[in-house]
Amino acid sequence: MSQPAIPFDPSCMDEYDPNSLPVDEALRRIDAGANPISGTERVALRASLGRVLAQSVLTPIDVPLHTNSAMDGYAVSGAALRGAQPIEMRVVGTSWAGRPYAGSVAPGEAVRIMTGGVMPDGTDTVVIQERASVNGHTIGFAGDAARAGDNVRAAGEDMAAGSIVLETGSRIGPAELGMLASVGIVEVTVRRRLRVAFFSTGDELRSLGESLEPGSVYDSNRYTLFGMLTRLGAEIIDMGVVPDTRDAVQLAFGEASACADAVITSGGVSVGEADFVKETLESQGEVNFWKIAMKPGRPLAFGHVSDAVFFGLPGNPVSVMVTYYQFVQPALRRMMGERETRPPRMHVRTSVPLKKRSGRVEFQRGVLKSTPDGTMTVESTGEQGSGILSSMHAANCFIILPMENDGVGAGELVEVEPFHGVM
Repeated sequence: MSQPAIPFDPSCMDEYDPNSLPVDEALRRIDAGANPISGTERVALRASLGRVLAQSVLTPIDVPLHTNSAMDGYAVSGAALRGAQPIEMRVVGTSWAGRPYAGSVAPGEAVRIMTGGVMPDGTDTVVIQERASVNGHTIGFAGDAARAGDNVRAAGEDMAAGSIVLETGSRIGPAELGMLASVGIVEVTVRRRLRVAFFSTGDELRSLGESLEPGSVYDSNRYTLFGMLTRLGAEIIDMGVVPDTRDAVQLAFGEASACADAVITSGGVSVGEADFVKETLESQGEVNFWKIAMKPGRPLAFGHVSDAVFFGLPGNPVSVMVTYYQFVQPALRRMMGERETRPPRMHVRTSVPLKKRSGRVEFQRGVLKSTPDGTMTVESTGEQGSGILSSMHAANCFIILPMENDGVGAGELVEVEPFHGVM
């Protein structure tokens, strides 16, 4: 008698799993389920670094405030600049940055002016000092040494009074601090910090300082999550390692969802008998999806527990970082009220062949390099196992290979996502 076939679910070893959600659909569902948090606070300008604006900021002044010189030279009337005939003018004073020339300039007169100096009345052009000869209080230059309006910065050229300096949803970095300071802004209204609770599950995990028994490992995932969330600017709640028991997992979910906007776990979202994360989430919250057609990181969960958004990341350390940067961080940035949530990508040629089997989108770790002719190339860091955390250290980008791709030859174009856009 023939034996019935033994049923099985696709594993992480299988390239194709019909139950896995496509990457684009997973991103769409996460976007729909991760809404911006409410709550704002007023902070001093320097304290706003890294925060997200909750209200657009308008400039109360023109920048620059006055029409001024872009170069060291001589302020003159552009009407005097005709043809290439030599011109002589009498220098009647100096306009320094911060100390304007007080009088008006008549035809045939010029004012020595420094970069940033206010343009005197009667002038609209600067002849740079390298094109003028000086003889006592007189300067001489060719009539084509400048054109009317040259080397002058108009009042409001950078920002006009009443215009938007920064829009709602802008993350404030060093350049943004400078822009706000340049228009005299002392305080800004920002979103409150996003609260994120996270914990690891697994009886094999040990905290730093504990001894390792056979089969146990140190918990590195909480440290990479700590680093990634801290750099993002979230208020973090590290709940440690939660034992693989139903009661412990349920208690951790309850405590985390009561105090955080988002809950992140690592480990415990596969099909093992001791994995209680999925069971707890299904009883206490709402499950949207459990698996994504990607590598590394197929067992990625998304849903809600109470009012908190939930992300269940895999247990392997590389999978944790890849799924965080591709799915969790964009969602958290959206929750923080940020306008731009995903990093830029570009296409470059790979200098080496890249192995892949069709069935999943792959996020391989790569190294972007500049060639002597100024073009960019990318190569793999080597072995791409989901437990090789050193591959993240060695890489400076993700190489993104589509689901249907079955390998890439040297010299072919591939899509890459530089780490400076995500980390």
